[in-house]
Amino acid sequence: MKCCCKSEYRGLIAIAIVAIIGISTGVQPVSSANILGVFLSSSPSHLIVHMSIMQTLAENGHNITVVSTLKPKINHPKIHNIVIEPTEARQKEMDEELSVLGVKKQNPLVMMMKFFRADNAMITLQLDAVKSEKFQSIYNNKYDLVIMGYFINNFQFIVPAKLKCPVIISWTGPPMEMINDFVGVPHEVSYVPSVFTPHINGEVMSFGLRLFNFVSNGLLRLATNIMDITFEGLYKELAADDPTLRTFSQMKQNVSLIFCNSHFSEGPIRPLVPNLVEIGGIQIKEKPTPLPKNIADFLNASKGNGAILFSLGSNMKSTSIQPKTVNIIYKVLSSLPQNVIWKWENLDNTPGNASNILYQKWLPQDDILAHPNLKLFITHAGKGGMVEATYHSVPMVAMPVFAEQPTNAAKIVSSGYGLQVDIINLKENEFRDAILEVLHNPVYRNNVRRFSELYRNRPMTARENVNFWVEYVLRHQGAAHMQSPLIHLNFVQSNSLDVILAILLILYLLWKLMKFTIKLLCKLIYLAIGTLKAKSLNKSKRE
Repeated sequence: MKCCCKSEYRGLIAIAIVAIIGISTGVQPVSSANILGVFLSSSPSHLIVHMSIMQTLAENGHNITVVSTLKPKINHPKIHNIVIEPTEARQKEMDEELSVLGVKKQNPLVMMMKFFRADNAMITLQLDAVKSEKFQSIYNNKYDLVIMGYFINNFQFIVPAKLKCPVIISWTGPPMEMINDFVGVPHEVSYVPSVFTPHINGEVMSFGLRLFNFVSNGLLRLATNIMDITFEGLYKELAADDPTLRTFSQMKQNVSLIFCNSHFSEGPIRPLVPNLVEIGGIQIKEKPTPLPKNIADFLNASKGNGAILFSLGSNMKSTSIQPKTVNIIYKVLSSLPQNVIWKWENLDNTPGNASNILYQKWLPQDDILAHPNLKLFITHAGKGGMVEATYHSVPMVAMPVFAEQPTNAAKIVSSGYGLQVDIINLKENEFRDAILEVLHNPVYRNNVRRFSELYRNRPMTARENVNFWVEYVLRHQGAAHMQSPLIHLNFVQSNSLDVILAILLILYLLWKLMKFTIKLLCKLIYLAIGTLKAKSLNKSKRE
């Protein structure tokens, strides 16, 4: 009995020692936190990436609330969804803006400038949601963290400002000009291409490309700064002159972390700061979800010739494509021996009834690309689809439409993952030849398979990265110690223009001083010589 009590006593002492050590380290496991996700972009592909982050956190035991303008395809029992659907008029504006892209070729820079207009449908749609009564109700709750889906919506910093909690940004692409300033990523335009600059990994840009990169980078930064004037006005409007809230500028400098849907293996290699964390492929499942029966049966029956997936993404509607182009696509795809899954929204009015084509309004894209019988992906070269295809070693034929898609398509071609065709001026023979070349030439699949091995080879999975860094931010109350000093410097300071000016001024003053000194010495020497001459002359006269 005595011995038993003694062992229990020792056990209690051991537990106490462990507890004291744990407290002294200051690194405690984060208990279930209340996390708010604000994802108001009307792009379904953006929402898939954002919701993959939230699903990961829910699976790790956190309480999640998500506010979105679309009904999420990804869900979890611990996620509470608040859907604020846009009005019919607002959605019509959005659809009309996107429909133009499938008819006429757009200059990438001009198109991006259109995105930055204050009356842009994407901005006003998100602003409507933030102003709605349904959204205002979230301020009645207490949250430990806000994760904000970023897409030209800086005014949404009002949400973490009102909730007085840290904010993490979720960005669906690689680091770029629009988000780098939030965490102080340096702008290295000499070797880091902008979102519009085509590049080949490992190759130094030519003078022409560096010139284009310098201009496009500058224009994007200028557009971002101009747009911030509008965003600051909207922020002040939403703040309603509340003196307790941080200012717009302060909130821009209060970003704890940015999650980027990228990985360094995709290139280009660039300098990053600690609080910009790459989680490329977060939306890709470690184990594919079983496919709907009709899709599974269709793909399983494609064992001989294989199958093709054709999708132009979630933003571009099939009805936005020119009828002539649709006819060419149907004619080519229906003539192939492969089965084709075609994303088409209006199932009552399809391009044709070929036996080898399965039309689907919505597609579990990642799960389809993971199927062993899938041989080719015909894509608009959006970031999400491109990542999923390369992860699953599926070669591509790219049909880019807008935004970063032309750059992505150029990367597909330069990396040897596939070929590119022009959807605006599509030619039947070119389209068919591109498909047959990528299907039958093993070099494309081999190239994408090699990249897939690089992309998958990492010390932590994307989900593990998300869990660690979110809990790191929570544990350290926003992790302000990770902030780069660059975010507190203005343009003059960050480019050392004041230092350069001071050095030039000092050099100028030294030059003036040296010039004065030399003149003075010359004058003194001249006077001395004159004096000596005079003395010599007087002496000769006396003699």
